[in-house]
Amino acid sequence: MNFLKKNCIKKNGISIFQIKDYETNKVTSFYKVSPFPNYNLDDNKSTILEKGDKNYLTSKFKKFIGFNKDVLEVGCGTGQLTNYFAIGSNNRVVGLDPTIESIELASKFSNQNNITNIEYVNADIFDDVLKDEFFDFIWCNGVLHHTKDPYGAFRILIKSLKKKGYVLIGLYNKIGRVRTLIRKYFYKILGTKFLMIVDPTLRNLKNSPDEQKAWIRDQYMHPIERLHTLDEVLKWFKENNINFINSIPSCDFDEDYEDLFEKKSKGNLYSRIINQISMIFSSLGSDGGLFIVIGKKNE
Repeated sequence: MNFLKKNCIKKNGISIFQIKDYETNKVTSFYKVSPFPNYNLDDNKSTILEKGDKNYLTSKFKKFIGFNKDVLEVGCGTGQLTNYFAIGSNNRVVGLDPTIESIELASKFSNQNNITNIEYVNADIFDDVLKDEFFDFIWCNGVLHHTKDPYGAFRILIKSLKKKGYVLIGLYNKIGRVRTLIRKYFYKILGTKFLMIVDPTLRNLKNSPDEQKAWIRDQYMHPIERLHTLDEVLKWFKENNINFINSIPSCDFDEDYEDLFEKKSKGNLYSRIINQISMIFSSLGSDGGLFIVIGKKNE
């Protein structure tokens, strides 16, 4: 799979580029301490499939991908989703992440479980190492808001998407993340015991101390975090020849998410603001305030 446009070092099956940017290295140093998400000792193909299938968004995405496609996960971390997208398909999947320790965990799992249709790239988004118009699908969830320039990173990634290809972007919402921001403030004063009371995701991870630690660090201690809005991403799409398809929460007052890849209305400024405010009072707000926007590249 010849998807790279720049030369690199190849080590243990991983394509490795030198990470030079100061802010990117700041983030990689953060994830070296506690890779996110980490694997359990008993994880295998079956457990990864089970986790992915239980998640509405990932299962819908994988089903829509179909077969014999080129798929990119940006900010793949330890590669759990990259592996999930590859298992049981003939798709060619690429996982890209700047933290070599995370990529090594991902590659180790793939090798141990004989998942051969994956390639891993240790690189900075801003080094623009991927070929233009190569991928049919790009998944970039919870990543760009941890970069020095989310819009700049988006523009680089979109170049590698084929015409008529789909992109899924997940970002922290400027309104919907209010609950987490409040918890973050009190966490600095009251500590982990406070979070165990008020953070439902953390409570659900009570049987996995490593995952709890990773979640706390990712949500409450990250060195770089930016917040965004639906209108901001709609502007990104318009400026980069991407046609809006759907979003969670909805841009309009249509909350039918049965077919995530069905073309929906952008609504208006009023509907978009109301739906982002509603995140505060829903599971979207309690789980970190992440919102999703799906687009399709025009011909």
